[in-house]
Amino acid sequence: MGETVVDVPPPADGGADGGKAASGGILRSGAIMAIGTLVSRVTGFLRTAVLVAALSTGALANAYNTANTIPNQIYDLLLGGILTSVVVPLLVRAKERDRTYGDQYEQRVFTLAVIGLAVLTVVAVLAAPLFIDVLAGSYKGDQRDIAVMFARFFLPQIFFYGVGAFAGAMLNTRNSFAAPMWAPILNNVVVIGVGGVFLAMAAGKVDPSSISDTEFMVLAAGTTGGIVLQTVALWPSLRRAGFRWRPRLDFKRGEIGQVGRMAGWTLVYVVATQAGLAVVTALANRAGDLGAAKGYGEGYGYTPYFTAYQMFQLPYAIVGVSVITALLPRMSRFAAEGKIADVRSAFSSGLRLSSVIIMPAAALMLVLGPEITTVLFAHGNTSADNALVIARVMQMFAIALVPFSTYQLMLRVFYSFGDTRTPALIGAVSVTANIILAFAAYNLLGVKWIVVGMAGGYAVTNAVGTLVCWLVLRRKLGGMDGRRIIGGHLKLLVAIWPLIGFAYAVHAVADAAIGTDTLLPALITMVVGAGGGGLLYLVFAKLLRVDEVQATIATFARRLPGGRR
Repeated sequence: MGETVVDVPPPADGGADGGKAASGGILRSGAIMAIGTLVSRVTGFLRTAVLVAALSTGALANAYNTANTIPNQIYDLLLGGILTSVVVPLLVRAKERDRTYGDQYEQRVFTLAVIGLAVLTVVAVLAAPLFIDVLAGSYKGDQRDIAVMFARFFLPQIFFYGVGAFAGAMLNTRNSFAAPMWAPILNNVVVIGVGGVFLAMAAGKVDPSSISDTEFMVLAAGTTGGIVLQTVALWPSLRRAGFRWRPRLDFKRGEIGQVGRMAGWTLVYVVATQAGLAVVTALANRAGDLGAAKGYGEGYGYTPYFTAYQMFQLPYAIVGVSVITALLPRMSRFAAEGKIADVRSAFSSGLRLSSVIIMPAAALMLVLGPEITTVLFAHGNTSADNALVIARVMQMFAIALVPFSTYQLMLRVFYSFGDTRTPALIGAVSVTANIILAFAAYNLLGVKWIVVGMAGGYAVTNAVGTLVCWLVLRRKLGGMDGRRIIGGHLKLLVAIWPLIGFAYAVHAVADAAIGTDTLLPALITMVVGAGGGGLLYLVFAKLLRVDEVQATIATFARRLPGGRR
Protein backbone atom coordinates (compact mmCIF):
# COMPACT_ATOMS: atom_id res chain seq x y z
CA MET A 1 0.00 0.00 0.00
CA GLY A 2 1.49 3.30 -1.06
CA GLU A 3 1.44 6.43 0.95
CA THR A 4 1.13 10.00 -0.17
CA VAL A 5 2.11 13.29 1.36
CA VAL A 6 0.06 16.44 1.63
CA ASP A 7 1.56 19.36 -0.25
CA VAL A 8 0.71 22.43 1.80
CA PRO A 9 -0.05 25.31 -0.57
CA PRO A 10 1.39 28.75 -0.20
CA PRO A 11 -0.70 31.37 1.53
CA ALA A 12 -3.63 32.24 -0.67
CA ASP A 13 -5.13 35.64 -1.17
CA GLY A 14 -8.21 34.40 -2.91
CA GLY A 15 -6.84 35.09 -6.36
CA ALA A 16 -6.62 32.62 -9.18
CA ASP A 17 -3.04 31.64 -8.57
CA GLY A 18 -3.63 30.92 -4.94
CA GLY A 19 -6.67 28.84 -5.79
CA LYS A 20 -4.72 26.84 -8.39
CA ALA A 21 -1.94 26.17 -5.92
CA ALA A 22 -4.43 24.97 -3.32
CA SER A 23 -6.22 22.82 -5.91
CA GLY A 24 -2.95 21.27 -7.00
CA GLY A 25 -2.00 20.45 -3.42
CA ILE A 26 -5.35 18.86 -2.68
CA LEU A 27 -5.24 16.90 -5.92
CA ARG A 28 -1.78 15.55 -5.21
CA SER A 29 -2.88 14.63 -1.70
CA GLY A 30 -6.11 13.04 -2.82
CA ALA A 31 -5.16 11.20 -6.02
CA ILE A 32 -4.07 7.92 -4.42
CA MET A 33 -6.90 8.20 -1.90
CA ALA A 34 -9.42 8.68 -4.70
CA ILE A 35 -8.06 5.71 -6.64
CA GLY A 36 -8.08 3.56 -3.51
CA THR A 37 -11.58 4.69 -2.63
CA LEU A 38 -12.72 4.05 -6.21
CA VAL A 39 -11.48 0.46 -6.02
CA SER A 40 -13.00 0.17 -2.56
CA ARG A 41 -16.39 1.42 -3.68
CA VAL A 42 -16.42 -0.63 -6.87
CA THR A 43 -15.74 -3.77 -4.84
CA GLY A 44 -18.29 -2.46 -2.35
CA PHE A 45 -20.86 -2.28 -5.13
CA LEU A 46 -19.99 -5.83 -6.12
CA ARG A 47 -20.38 -6.84 -2.48
CA THR A 48 -23.80 -5.19 -2.32
CA ALA A 49 -24.84 -6.78 -5.63
CA VAL A 50 -23.83 -10.25 -4.42
CA LEU A 51 -25.70 -9.81 -1.13
CA VAL A 52 -28.83 -8.50 -2.87
CA ALA A 53 -28.70 -11.44 -5.30
CA ALA A 54 -28.30 -13.85 -2.37
CA LEU A 55 -30.78 -12.33 0.11
CA SER A 56 -33.15 -10.47 -2.26
CA THR A 57 -34.93 -7.43 -0.76
CA GLY A 58 -37.42 -9.14 1.56
CA ALA A 59 -37.67 -10.23 5.18
CA LEU A 60 -34.26 -11.93 5.54
CA ALA A 61 -32.43 -9.08 3.77
CA ASN A 62 -34.19 -6.51 5.94
CA ALA A 63 -33.20 -8.40 9.10
CA TYR A 64 -29.58 -8.73 7.96
CA ASN A 65 -29.21 -5.10 6.83
CA THR A 66 -30.97 -3.65 9.88
CA ALA A 67 -28.75 -5.65 12.25
CA ASN A 68 -25.66 -4.74 10.24
CA THR A 69 -26.36 -1.01 10.52
CA ILE A 70 -26.52 -1.10 14.34
CA PRO A 71 -22.72 -1.28 14.90
CA ASN A 72 -22.26 1.68 12.57
CA GLN A 73 -24.96 3.66 14.34
CA ILE A 74 -23.63 3.00 17.84
CA TYR A 75 -20.04 3.65 16.83
CA ASP A 76 -21.01 6.90 15.08
CA LEU A 77 -23.19 7.87 18.01
CA LEU A 78 -20.53 7.56 20.70
CA LEU A 79 -17.17 7.81 18.99
CA GLY A 80 -17.14 8.23 15.22
CA GLY A 81 -18.04 11.89 15.14
CA ILE A 82 -15.61 12.63 17.93
CA LEU A 83 -12.75 11.03 16.01
CA THR A 84 -13.34 12.94 12.79
CA SER A 85 -14.28 16.33 14.23
CA VAL A 86 -12.39 16.48 17.52
CA VAL A 87 -9.44 14.10 17.68
CA VAL A 88 -7.75 15.00 14.37
CA PRO A 89 -7.65 18.77 15.09
CA LEU A 90 -6.53 18.14 18.69
CA LEU A 91 -3.72 15.81 17.62
CA VAL A 92 -2.56 18.27 14.98
CA ARG A 93 -2.49 21.13 17.48
CA ALA A 94 -0.75 19.03 20.14
CA LYS A 95 2.05 18.14 17.71
CA GLU A 96 2.29 21.73 16.50
CA ARG A 97 2.79 22.77 20.12
CA ASP A 98 5.50 20.16 20.87
CA ARG A 99 6.39 16.95 19.03
CA THR A 100 7.18 14.91 22.15
CA TYR A 101 4.09 16.14 23.95
CA GLY A 102 1.99 15.41 20.86
CA ASP A 103 3.19 11.80 20.71
CA GLN A 104 2.44 11.26 24.41
CA TYR A 105 -0.98 12.88 24.06
CA GLU A 106 -1.73 10.59 21.13
CA GLN A 107 -0.85 7.51 23.23
CA ARG A 108 -3.14 8.65 26.05
CA VAL A 109 -6.11 9.36 23.79
CA PHE A 110 -5.69 6.07 21.91
CA THR A 111 -5.51 4.08 25.17
CA LEU A 112 -8.68 5.76 26.43
CA ALA A 113 -10.41 5.00 23.12
CA VAL A 114 -9.49 1.28 23.22
CA ILE A 115 -10.83 0.90 26.77
CA GLY A 116 -14.01 2.79 25.96
CA LEU A 117 -14.60 0.75 22.80
CA ALA A 118 -14.19 -2.54 24.67
CA VAL A 119 -16.73 -1.55 27.34
CA LEU A 120 -19.13 -0.15 24.75
CA THR A 121 -18.98 -3.33 22.68
CA VAL A 122 -19.83 -5.62 25.62
CA VAL A 123 -22.80 -3.45 26.63
CA ALA A 124 -24.05 -3.27 23.05
CA VAL A 125 -23.99 -7.06 22.57
CA LEU A 126 -26.06 -7.50 25.72
CA ALA A 127 -28.56 -4.92 24.48
CA ALA A 128 -29.00 -6.45 21.00
CA PRO A 129 -32.75 -7.28 21.43
CA LEU A 130 -33.46 -3.70 22.51
CA PHE A 131 -31.77 -2.27 19.42
CA ILE A 132 -33.82 -4.51 17.13
CA ASP A 133 -37.05 -3.50 18.89
CA VAL A 134 -36.21 0.19 18.41
CA LEU A 135 -35.16 -0.03 14.74
CA ALA A 136 -37.54 -2.79 13.65
CA GLY A 137 -40.47 -2.88 16.05
CA SER A 138 -42.63 -4.33 13.29
CA TYR A 139 -40.56 -7.55 13.17
CA LYS A 140 -42.33 -10.58 14.62
CA GLY A 141 -41.54 -14.24 15.17
CA ASP A 142 -38.68 -15.73 13.16
CA GLN A 143 -37.74 -12.40 11.55
CA ARG A 144 -37.18 -10.77 14.92
CA ASP A 145 -35.29 -13.79 16.26
CA ILE A 146 -32.92 -13.92 13.29
CA ALA A 147 -32.39 -10.14 13.43
CA VAL A 148 -31.39 -10.37 17.12
CA MET A 149 -28.99 -13.24 16.34
CA PHE A 150 -27.42 -11.26 13.49
CA ALA A 151 -27.07 -8.26 15.80
CA ARG A 152 -25.21 -10.29 18.44
CA PHE A 153 -22.67 -11.36 15.83
CA PHE A 154 -22.39 -7.92 14.21
CA LEU A 155 -22.11 -5.70 17.31
CA PRO A 156 -18.46 -6.68 18.07
CA GLN A 157 -17.68 -4.75 14.88
CA ILE A 158 -17.96 -1.60 17.03
CA PHE A 159 -14.57 -2.27 18.60
CA PHE A 160 -12.85 -2.86 15.28
CA TYR A 161 -14.55 0.09 13.59
CA GLY A 162 -13.31 2.33 16.38
CA VAL A 163 -9.74 1.04 16.44
CA GLY A 164 -9.58 1.24 12.64
CA ALA A 165 -10.97 4.78 12.56
CA PHE A 166 -8.53 5.92 15.22
CA ALA A 167 -5.65 4.32 13.31
CA GLY A 168 -6.80 6.17 10.21
CA ALA A 169 -6.94 9.45 12.13
CA MET A 170 -3.38 8.98 13.37
CA LEU A 171 -2.20 8.17 9.84
CA ASN A 172 -3.92 11.31 8.58
CA THR A 173 -2.08 13.48 11.11
CA ARG A 174 1.14 11.97 9.76
CA ASN A 175 0.09 12.97 6.23
CA SER A 176 -0.40 9.31 5.30
CA PHE A 177 -3.76 8.78 3.65
CA ALA A 178 -3.56 5.75 1.38
CA ALA A 179 -3.94 2.79 3.75
CA PRO A 180 -7.34 3.80 5.23
CA MET A 181 -8.67 4.14 1.68
CA TRP A 182 -7.39 0.72 0.56
CA ALA A 183 -8.11 -1.38 3.67
CA PRO A 184 -11.92 -1.61 3.11
CA ILE A 185 -11.22 -3.51 -0.11
CA LEU A 186 -10.21 -6.51 2.00
CA ASN A 187 -13.54 -6.37 3.83
CA ASN A 188 -15.40 -6.17 0.52
CA VAL A 189 -13.57 -9.19 -0.87
CA VAL A 190 -14.41 -11.24 2.23
CA VAL A 191 -18.11 -10.32 2.11
CA ILE A 192 -18.26 -10.99 -1.64
CA GLY A 193 -16.98 -14.45 -0.88
CA VAL A 194 -19.50 -14.83 1.94
CA GLY A 195 -22.39 -13.85 -0.34
CA GLY A 196 -21.15 -16.17 -3.07
CA VAL A 197 -20.87 -19.12 -0.68
CA PHE A 198 -24.35 -18.42 0.72
CA LEU A 199 -25.82 -18.20 -2.80
CA ALA A 200 -24.21 -21.51 -3.71
CA MET A 201 -25.44 -23.19 -0.52
CA ALA A 202 -29.02 -21.94 -0.60
CA ALA A 203 -31.49 -23.91 -2.68
CA GLY A 204 -33.64 -21.04 -3.93
CA LYS A 205 -34.91 -18.11 -1.90
CA VAL A 206 -34.24 -18.30 1.86
CA ASP A 207 -36.38 -16.56 4.48
CA PRO A 208 -36.02 -16.14 8.26
CA SER A 209 -37.89 -19.38 8.97
CA SER A 210 -36.00 -21.56 6.47
CA ILE A 211 -32.37 -20.41 6.89
CA SER A 212 -30.13 -23.19 8.23
CA ASP A 213 -27.60 -22.83 11.04
CA THR A 214 -24.72 -23.22 8.58
CA GLU A 215 -26.13 -20.57 6.24
CA PHE A 216 -26.59 -18.22 9.20
CA MET A 217 -23.01 -18.75 10.41
CA VAL A 218 -21.60 -18.08 6.95
CA LEU A 219 -23.40 -14.72 6.84
CA ALA A 220 -22.88 -13.69 10.47
CA ALA A 221 -19.28 -14.74 11.09
CA GLY A 222 -18.12 -13.84 7.57
CA THR A 223 -19.53 -10.31 7.71
CA THR A 224 -17.83 -9.49 11.01
CA GLY A 225 -14.65 -11.26 9.91
CA GLY A 226 -14.31 -8.83 7.03
CA ILE A 227 -14.33 -5.85 9.42
CA VAL A 228 -11.70 -7.49 11.63
CA LEU A 229 -9.41 -8.02 8.62
CA GLN A 230 -9.96 -4.43 7.46
CA THR A 231 -8.79 -3.11 10.84
CA VAL A 232 -5.80 -5.44 11.21
CA ALA A 233 -4.61 -4.43 7.73
CA LEU A 234 -4.02 -0.83 8.90
CA TRP A 235 -1.47 -1.77 11.54
CA PRO A 236 1.58 -2.31 9.28
CA SER A 237 1.11 1.18 7.75
CA LEU A 238 0.75 2.67 11.22
CA ARG A 239 4.01 1.04 12.31
CA ARG A 240 5.79 2.26 9.17
CA ALA A 241 4.54 5.75 9.99
CA GLY A 242 6.34 5.50 13.33
CA PHE A 243 3.49 4.73 15.75
CA ARG A 244 4.16 2.23 18.57
CA TRP A 245 1.35 1.83 21.07
CA ARG A 246 2.43 2.17 24.68
CA PRO A 247 -0.71 2.16 26.86
CA ARG A 248 -0.86 5.14 29.18
CA LEU A 249 -3.58 7.11 30.93
CA ASP A 250 -1.50 9.81 32.64
CA PHE A 251 -3.60 12.67 31.29
CA LYS A 252 -2.35 16.16 32.06
CA ARG A 253 -4.48 18.78 33.71
CA GLY A 254 -7.19 20.03 31.37
CA GLU A 255 -6.65 17.47 28.58
CA ILE A 256 -9.77 15.41 29.20
CA GLY A 257 -11.77 18.57 29.74
CA GLN A 258 -10.59 19.89 26.38
CA VAL A 259 -11.75 16.71 24.65
CA GLY A 260 -15.00 16.79 26.58
CA ARG A 261 -15.81 20.39 25.70
CA MET A 262 -15.33 19.76 21.99
CA ALA A 263 -16.90 16.31 22.07
CA GLY A 264 -20.02 17.47 23.91
CA TRP A 265 -21.44 19.41 21.00
CA THR A 266 -20.27 16.76 18.55
CA LEU A 267 -22.25 14.23 20.55
CA VAL A 268 -25.33 16.45 20.24
CA TYR A 269 -24.86 16.47 16.46
CA VAL A 270 -24.33 12.72 16.24
CA VAL A 271 -27.26 11.93 18.54
CA ALA A 272 -29.48 14.05 16.32
CA THR A 273 -28.33 12.39 13.10
CA GLN A 274 -28.57 8.87 14.55
CA ALA A 275 -32.04 9.61 15.92
CA GLY A 276 -33.07 10.63 12.41
CA LEU A 277 -31.56 7.46 10.97
CA ALA A 278 -33.33 5.33 13.59
CA VAL A 279 -36.70 6.88 12.71
CA VAL A 280 -36.13 6.38 8.97
CA THR A 281 -35.00 2.77 9.52
CA ALA A 282 -38.06 1.98 11.63
CA LEU A 283 -40.47 3.59 9.14
CA ALA A 284 -38.83 1.89 6.17
CA ASN A 285 -39.11 -1.49 7.92
CA ARG A 286 -42.77 -0.80 8.62
CA ALA A 287 -43.30 0.13 4.97
CA GLY A 288 -41.82 -3.21 3.88
CA ASP A 289 -44.05 -5.16 6.23
CA LEU A 290 -47.07 -3.12 5.14
CA GLY A 291 -46.30 -3.84 1.48
CA ALA A 292 -46.04 -7.57 2.17
CA ALA A 293 -49.31 -7.53 4.13
CA LYS A 294 -51.11 -5.83 1.23
CA GLY A 295 -49.81 -8.35 -1.28
CA TYR A 296 -47.38 -6.02 -3.06
CA GLY A 297 -44.40 -8.22 -2.24
CA GLU A 298 -41.49 -7.67 0.15
CA GLY A 299 -39.38 -5.31 -1.96
CA TYR A 300 -40.62 -1.95 -0.67
CA GLY A 301 -38.93 -1.71 2.73
CA TYR A 302 -35.58 -0.96 4.31
CA THR A 303 -33.32 -2.95 2.00
CA PRO A 304 -34.11 -0.87 -1.15
CA TYR A 305 -33.54 2.32 0.87
CA PHE A 306 -30.31 1.00 2.39
CA THR A 307 -28.99 -0.27 -0.95
CA ALA A 308 -29.80 2.96 -2.80
CA TYR A 309 -28.14 4.98 -0.05
CA GLN A 310 -24.95 2.97 -0.50
CA MET A 311 -24.99 3.74 -4.22
CA PHE A 312 -25.67 7.40 -3.55
CA GLN A 313 -22.58 7.49 -1.31
CA LEU A 314 -20.21 6.22 -4.04
CA PRO A 315 -19.30 9.51 -5.81
CA TYR A 316 -19.02 11.36 -2.51
CA ALA A 317 -16.83 8.63 -1.03
CA ILE A 318 -14.51 8.54 -4.05
CA VAL A 319 -13.97 12.28 -4.26
CA GLY A 320 -15.56 14.08 -1.34
CA VAL A 321 -14.10 11.92 1.42
CA SER A 322 -10.67 11.99 -0.21
CA VAL A 323 -10.74 15.77 -0.45
CA ILE A 324 -12.07 16.16 3.10
CA THR A 325 -9.44 13.79 4.50
CA ALA A 326 -6.68 15.79 2.85
CA LEU A 327 -8.22 19.13 3.80
CA LEU A 328 -9.00 18.68 7.51
CA PRO A 329 -5.40 18.54 8.83
CA ARG A 330 -4.47 21.33 6.42
CA MET A 331 -7.35 23.59 7.44
CA SER A 332 -6.72 22.80 11.13
CA ARG A 333 -3.14 24.07 10.78
CA PHE A 334 -4.28 27.22 8.97
CA ALA A 335 -6.98 27.87 11.58
CA ALA A 336 -4.50 27.36 14.45
CA GLU A 337 -2.19 29.91 12.80
CA GLY A 338 -5.03 32.39 12.23
CA LYS A 339 -4.74 32.18 8.42
CA ILE A 340 -8.42 32.69 7.62
CA ALA A 341 -7.75 33.45 3.93
CA ASP A 342 -5.97 30.12 3.55
CA VAL A 343 -8.85 28.26 5.20
CA ARG A 344 -11.28 29.98 2.84
CA SER A 345 -9.15 29.21 -0.21
CA ALA A 346 -8.69 25.55 0.79
CA PHE A 347 -12.44 25.15 1.28
CA SER A 348 -13.20 26.80 -2.06
CA SER A 349 -10.72 24.61 -3.92
CA GLY A 350 -11.94 21.46 -2.20
CA LEU A 351 -15.58 22.19 -3.00
CA ARG A 352 -14.90 22.94 -6.66
CA LEU A 353 -12.72 19.85 -7.05
CA SER A 354 -15.36 17.62 -5.46
CA SER A 355 -18.08 18.91 -7.74
CA VAL A 356 -16.08 18.05 -10.88
CA ILE A 357 -17.04 14.39 -10.43
CA ILE A 358 -20.00 14.60 -8.05
CA MET A 359 -22.20 16.72 -10.35
CA PRO A 360 -21.97 14.50 -13.48
CA ALA A 361 -22.26 11.40 -11.28
CA ALA A 362 -25.53 12.71 -9.84
CA ALA A 363 -26.81 13.41 -13.36
CA LEU A 364 -25.98 9.88 -14.55
CA MET A 365 -27.62 8.30 -11.50
CA LEU A 366 -30.74 10.35 -12.16
CA VAL A 367 -31.00 9.49 -15.87
CA LEU A 368 -29.68 5.93 -15.98
CA GLY A 369 -30.86 4.73 -12.56
CA PRO A 370 -32.99 1.80 -13.86
CA GLU A 371 -30.16 0.50 -16.03
CA ILE A 372 -27.60 0.79 -13.22
CA THR A 373 -29.71 -1.16 -10.73
CA THR A 374 -30.72 -3.78 -13.31
CA VAL A 375 -27.07 -4.48 -14.11
CA LEU A 376 -26.04 -4.60 -10.46
CA PHE A 377 -28.97 -6.18 -8.67
CA ALA A 378 -31.43 -8.01 -10.95
CA HIS A 379 -29.82 -11.40 -10.37
CA GLY A 380 -30.29 -14.48 -8.21
CA ASN A 381 -33.23 -14.05 -5.86
CA THR A 382 -33.81 -10.39 -6.83
CA SER A 383 -36.23 -9.60 -9.64
CA ALA A 384 -36.14 -6.75 -12.16
CA ASP A 385 -39.09 -5.15 -10.32
CA ASN A 386 -37.14 -5.24 -7.03
CA ALA A 387 -34.18 -3.59 -8.79
CA LEU A 388 -36.48 -0.90 -10.19
CA VAL A 389 -37.59 0.06 -6.68
CA ILE A 390 -33.92 0.54 -5.74
CA ALA A 391 -33.50 2.71 -8.87
CA ARG A 392 -36.38 5.01 -7.91
CA VAL A 393 -34.96 5.54 -4.43
CA MET A 394 -31.48 6.12 -5.86
CA GLN A 395 -32.80 8.74 -8.28
CA MET A 396 -34.21 10.70 -5.35
CA PHE A 397 -30.93 10.40 -3.48
CA ALA A 398 -29.09 11.67 -6.58
CA ILE A 399 -30.82 15.01 -6.15
CA ALA A 400 -29.24 15.24 -2.69
CA LEU A 401 -25.70 14.41 -3.81
CA VAL A 402 -24.35 17.92 -4.48
CA PRO A 403 -25.89 19.62 -1.40
CA PHE A 404 -24.90 16.66 0.79
CA SER A 405 -21.25 16.83 -0.33
CA THR A 406 -21.16 20.61 0.10
CA TYR A 407 -22.72 20.35 3.56
CA GLN A 408 -20.19 17.74 4.72
CA LEU A 409 -17.25 19.83 3.53
CA MET A 410 -18.56 22.95 5.27
CA LEU A 411 -18.89 21.05 8.55
CA ARG A 412 -15.16 20.28 8.38
CA VAL A 413 -14.39 23.97 8.16
CA PHE A 414 -16.11 24.51 11.50
CA TYR A 415 -14.27 21.52 12.97
CA SER A 416 -10.92 22.87 11.81
CA PHE A 417 -11.55 25.88 14.09
CA GLY A 418 -12.49 23.58 16.97
CA ASP A 419 -16.10 24.75 16.64
CA THR A 420 -18.42 21.78 17.21
CA ARG A 421 -21.31 23.80 18.60
CA THR A 422 -22.43 25.39 15.32
CA PRO A 423 -22.57 22.11 13.33
CA ALA A 424 -24.52 20.53 16.20
CA LEU A 425 -27.17 23.24 16.17
CA ILE A 426 -27.49 23.25 12.38
CA GLY A 427 -27.57 19.45 12.35
CA ALA A 428 -30.35 19.33 14.94
CA VAL A 429 -32.52 21.57 12.77
CA SER A 430 -31.77 19.51 9.63
CA VAL A 431 -32.52 16.20 11.33
CA THR A 432 -35.78 17.51 12.72
CA ALA A 433 -36.82 18.45 9.19
CA ASN A 434 -35.77 15.00 7.92
CA ILE A 435 -37.86 13.22 10.57
CA ILE A 436 -40.91 15.35 9.79
CA LEU A 437 -40.57 14.66 6.06
CA ALA A 438 -40.07 10.92 6.68
CA PHE A 439 -43.29 10.75 8.71
CA ALA A 440 -45.05 12.74 6.00
CA ALA A 441 -43.90 10.26 3.34
CA TYR A 442 -45.02 7.30 5.44
CA ASN A 443 -48.48 8.72 6.13
CA LEU A 444 -49.25 10.47 2.83
CA LEU A 445 -47.78 8.26 0.09
CA GLY A 446 -48.81 4.88 -1.24
CA VAL A 447 -46.90 1.88 0.07
CA LYS A 448 -44.84 1.53 -3.11
CA TRP A 449 -43.63 5.12 -2.85
CA ILE A 450 -42.90 5.49 0.88
CA VAL A 451 -39.15 4.83 0.76
CA VAL A 452 -38.87 6.92 -2.42
CA GLY A 453 -40.52 9.80 -0.59
CA MET A 454 -38.17 9.37 2.36
CA ALA A 455 -35.20 9.73 0.02
CA GLY A 456 -36.81 12.89 -1.39
CA GLY A 457 -37.13 14.24 2.15
CA TYR A 458 -33.44 13.57 2.68
CA ALA A 459 -32.66 15.64 -0.42
CA VAL A 460 -34.74 18.56 0.83
CA THR A 461 -33.11 18.33 4.27
CA ASN A 462 -29.59 18.52 2.85
CA ALA A 463 -30.48 21.46 0.62
CA VAL A 464 -31.80 23.40 3.61
CA GLY A 465 -28.82 22.42 5.77
CA THR A 466 -26.40 23.55 3.06
CA LEU A 467 -28.05 26.95 2.76
CA VAL A 468 -28.05 27.57 6.51
CA CYS A 469 -24.46 26.34 6.87
CA TRP A 470 -23.32 28.59 4.01
CA LEU A 471 -24.84 31.70 5.59
CA VAL A 472 -23.28 31.00 8.99
CA LEU A 473 -19.87 30.05 7.60
CA ARG A 474 -19.82 33.15 5.37
CA ARG A 475 -19.78 35.34 8.46
CA LYS A 476 -17.11 33.24 10.15
CA LEU A 477 -14.71 33.35 7.18
CA GLY A 478 -15.46 36.90 6.13
CA GLY A 479 -16.73 35.64 2.78
CA MET A 480 -16.90 32.31 0.94
CA ASP A 481 -14.98 32.97 -2.29
CA GLY A 482 -18.47 32.98 -3.75
CA ARG A 483 -17.52 34.36 -7.16
CA ARG A 484 -15.22 31.46 -7.99
CA ILE A 485 -17.45 28.83 -6.34
CA ILE A 486 -20.63 29.97 -8.07
CA GLY A 487 -18.86 30.66 -11.35
CA GLY A 488 -17.22 27.25 -11.37
CA HIS A 489 -20.48 25.46 -10.58
CA LEU A 490 -22.36 27.37 -13.27
CA LYS A 491 -19.78 26.24 -15.83
CA LEU A 492 -20.13 22.65 -14.62
CA LEU A 493 -23.91 22.94 -14.84
CA VAL A 494 -23.67 24.04 -18.47
CA ALA A 495 -21.22 21.21 -19.25
CA ILE A 496 -23.55 18.64 -17.69
CA TRP A 497 -26.55 19.31 -19.96
CA PRO A 498 -25.02 17.62 -23.03
CA LEU A 499 -24.31 14.60 -20.80
CA ILE A 500 -27.92 14.54 -19.60
CA GLY A 501 -29.31 14.93 -23.11
CA PHE A 502 -27.15 12.18 -24.60
CA ALA A 503 -27.71 9.71 -21.73
CA TYR A 504 -31.47 10.29 -21.78
CA ALA A 505 -31.63 9.84 -25.56
CA VAL A 506 -29.77 6.53 -25.31
CA HIS A 507 -32.06 5.42 -22.48
CA ALA A 508 -35.25 6.40 -24.35
CA VAL A 509 -34.22 4.77 -27.65
CA ALA A 510 -33.04 1.56 -26.02
CA ASP A 511 -36.11 1.30 -23.80
CA ALA A 512 -38.44 1.74 -26.77
CA ALA A 513 -36.52 -0.59 -29.11
CA ILE A 514 -35.36 -3.51 -26.96
CA GLY A 515 -36.33 -2.76 -23.36
CA THR A 516 -33.78 -2.27 -20.61
CA ASP A 517 -35.14 -4.53 -17.87
CA THR A 518 -32.72 -7.39 -18.59
CA LEU A 519 -28.97 -7.56 -18.11
CA LEU A 520 -27.48 -7.20 -21.61
CA PRO A 521 -29.68 -4.34 -22.92
CA ALA A 522 -29.31 -2.50 -19.60
CA LEU A 523 -25.54 -2.96 -19.65
CA ILE A 524 -25.21 -1.70 -23.23
CA THR A 525 -27.43 1.31 -22.47
CA MET A 526 -25.48 2.12 -19.31
CA VAL A 527 -22.06 1.87 -20.97
CA VAL A 528 -23.04 3.84 -24.10
CA GLY A 529 -25.04 6.47 -22.20
CA ALA A 530 -22.45 7.01 -19.46
CA GLY A 531 -19.43 6.76 -21.77
CA GLY A 532 -20.75 9.07 -24.48
CA GLY A 533 -22.25 11.49 -21.99
CA GLY A 534 -19.02 11.55 -19.97
CA LEU A 535 -16.96 12.42 -23.06
CA LEU A 536 -19.36 15.24 -23.96
CA TYR A 537 -19.07 16.54 -20.40
CA LEU A 538 -15.27 16.62 -20.60
CA VAL A 539 -15.33 18.32 -24.02
CA PHE A 540 -17.69 21.07 -22.89
CA ALA A 541 -15.86 21.51 -19.58
CA LYS A 542 -12.64 22.05 -21.52
CA LEU A 543 -14.33 24.50 -23.89
CA LEU A 544 -15.67 26.39 -20.87
CA ARG A 545 -12.17 26.37 -19.34
CA VAL A 546 -13.14 24.69 -16.09
CA ASP A 547 -9.70 24.66 -14.45
CA GLU A 548 -10.58 21.94 -11.94
CA VAL A 549 -11.55 19.46 -14.67
CA GLN A 550 -8.31 20.03 -16.55
CA ALA A 551 -6.25 19.83 -13.35
CA THR A 552 -7.98 16.58 -12.33
CA ILE A 553 -7.34 14.96 -15.72
CA ALA A 554 -3.70 16.07 -15.69
CA THR A 555 -3.12 14.81 -12.14
CA PHE A 556 -4.51 11.35 -12.82
CA ALA A 557 -2.78 11.17 -16.21
CA ARG A 558 0.55 11.75 -14.50
CA ARG A 559 -0.09 8.77 -12.25
CA LEU A 560 -0.68 6.39 -15.16
CA PRO A 561 2.24 4.24 -16.38
CA GLY A 562 4.35 6.40 -18.67
CA GLY A 563 2.65 9.58 -17.47
CA ARG A 564 4.79 12.71 -17.37
CA ARG A 565 5.33 13.87 -13.76
